[in-house]
Amino acid sequence: MAKVEIVIDADVLIHFSKGGCMSLLPEIFPEYAYVVLSVVYDEVKPPIRTQLDNTMSLLGKMTVRDFQPKGEMKREYAMLKTKFGRGESACMAYCKFTNNVIGSSNLKDISDYCERNGVTYLTTIDFLYYAIRRGLMSVDEAQQFVVDVVAKGSKLPKVDFLTYVSPVQL
Repeated sequence: MAKVEIVIDADVLIHFSKGGCMSLLPEIFPEYAYVVLSVVYDEVKPPIRTQLDNTMSLLGKMTVRDFQPKGEMKREYAMLKTKFGRGESACMAYCKFTNNVIGSSNLKDISDYCERNGVTYLTTIDFLYYAIRRGLMSVDEAQQFVVDVVAKGSKLPKVDFLTYVSPVQL
């Protein structure tokens, strides 16, 4: 059976770059393969692309997958592109037809579609939550990550991770 993939959209890559934690991203769920579709890779510009390239070459836990949809996936992608960006559309279409997981914080675009089509998704906040749970980050580090990313111009919800992670879990 094929390993489940987490298909990462540009916004999550941007958040982890701005938070100074790009190399942490593939460590959060080491049991899954991390994939960046070529459409998304093309959207990411330096210095974020450089960080992504370094993470892929040094850790070998993320790969770029050429996105050349065929058949139903191609039709779905074409339909989605009329409403959403190329990266989100590619991730949604790919995951719908491959039963993989989307890593995207663009909930305005993806949440309804994913829920209607049974596609699992993880947001940047979900990744941070699991990083805390798995001992890869402290609550304070996750809170600082959010502050840093927002200070650098990205949007993330203000979250008190202690609300979601009990002291027993830490």
